[in-house]
Amino acid sequence: MNAISTRRTLLRAALVATAGAALGGCASPSDPRPRGRDDATMQGTATVATAPNSSQAGRVLLAYFSRAGENYYYGGRRNLAVGNTEVLARIIAGRLHCDVHRIEAADPYPDDYDATVARNVREQNADARPAIDGPLPSIDRYNVVLLASPIWNVRPPMIMSTFSEALDFTGKIVHPVVTYAVSGLGAAAEDYGRACRGATLRDGLAVLGETVADADPQVATWLTRTGLA
Repeated sequence: MNAISTRRTLLRAALVATAGAALGGCASPSDPRPRGRDDATMQGTATVATAPNSSQAGRVLLAYFSRAGENYYYGGRRNLAVGNTEVLARIIAGRLHCDVHRIEAADPYPDDYDATVARNVREQNADARPAIDGPLPSIDRYNVVLLASPIWNVRPPMIMSTFSEALDFTGKIVHPVVTYAVSGLGAAAEDYGRACRGATLRDGLAVLGETVADADPQVATWLTRTGLA
């Protein structure tokens, strides 16, 4: 429920096209494959792995943040009763035996698109950690965690860092899941590589926000490829 030097300036102004995508999904329309960072060197304490894990049959947690309201839509705007990332989370949960946890902001993001874009830019610039309403106390019972969110201005919203840094990911497998407009997975792998201490980062899923309602085949392929289903 889906700038930086010249690029950041573009994304700030075009956040009407980029951050809006942040209220959206992830791979390019011409190439539906997710753009991952699994083969990149990660900074932080998380480990990056590219091969599927044959023992991913343990308990899975799908933790997601999503925003409804006015969203980016092919260069314009439309109002969503259910945010793009929540739509994607529902599709995943329908195909995967997992627990689902919704991440809620203590100070909810506004329904207005431009106001949300402006707030997100302030939070990124300040490296803020927005407070969570009803934070999850532990993920000890899970082996695999899917972290799902939109991509806003190339990154997951800062509230995802709040969530991740508060938990012990030692020995956990983490899969980034995003909805986007133009940035694909963006910096999700890098952000979670820093925030999810002790985790192993694996193949992410990125879905274009405008097409998320039809993402079931893409989800099914990803779940099979990663060994999650």
